Amino acid sequence: MIAKTISPARDRLQSRILVWVVMPILCTLSAIRSVGLLLHAPRYQSLVIQSLVISVCFALFAWLLKAATPSAAACGGVICLQLIYGTHVYMASVVRSALVPLIALFVLTFIATRAGRNKKDASGLTESPSGRTTSQVVANLGFAALCAFPLSSIAVLLFWPNPNGRIDAVVTIICVSSALAEAAADTVSSEIGQAFGGTPFMLTTLRHVEPGTDGAVSLKGSLAGIGAAAIIAAAGAPTFGMTIPACIVVFAAATAGLFFDSLLGATLERRGYLGNDLVNFASTAFAAAISFPLAYVARSFLHI
Repeated sequence: MIAKTISPARDRLQSRILVWVVMPILCTLSAIRSVGLLLHAPRYQSLVIQSLVISVCFALFAWLLKAATPSAAACGGVICLQLIYGTHVYMASVVRSALVPLIALFVLTFIATRAGRNKKDASGLTESPSGRTTSQVVANLGFAALCAFPLSSIAVLLFWPNPNGRIDAVVTIICVSSALAEAAADTVSSEIGQAFGGTPFMLTTLRHVEPGTDGAVSLKGSLAGIGAAAIIAAAGAPTFGMTIPACIVVFAAATAGLFFDSLLGATLERRGYLGNDLVNFASTAFAAAISFPLAYVARSFLHI
């Protein structure tokens, strides 16, 4: 197994800070929105209850499948709830939200993580038997949940004053979808690349390196990641009414984020400045940021 350049103490500290900053915000927002809707919006009470039940089931399912540790699964449930609240289309149904892309991401990463497990075991690259940790879940899904609310809304107000509700919804949907698509692409790329990609190479030097090296990429892994991004982008078509141009925006932003992740890995992570969790979080943020200006241009491609 390749030794990490970053010191274990710094890596743990960065991961803990990420969790301590992101999760209190998401828990607070989710609690406020749940209580507020239950108390002051009686017609949405059934939808709130459905969202809560689905989020709890999502967390339990992830834990029972050993896809995540108990605390990581609980964080995943909170993130699921926040994504539903932040991306629903006129509160029509919980299905018309980021729940569908989130489930698609879970299935893709679950399959990819278990693909070629014997080979990854022999190389010491298999993840913990108890599943992904809290920091890994937050690193991959935290920014999408923050983007659902309030980051996308704040960004719209800063860059496009006096927006209408439709523009705000379009920006949110595209940015969240891009962050989720990048998270799926990154995980699938890494897992498939380690199992079937052969000898990878550095993105910055094109020199061959050992599997598991920070910033290393492989053709098979990259193609698998790009395919995962396409699947998540396509999931937005029936869910949000996204047409092909809007799906292309999400796909392009996620693909850019995937290679940005490799670039960070080959530079800042390999030099010991950033741990893998911060690299993953930054890459999802990059994908959302790339999609942000395109979302305004593509707003007419969403029928909501």
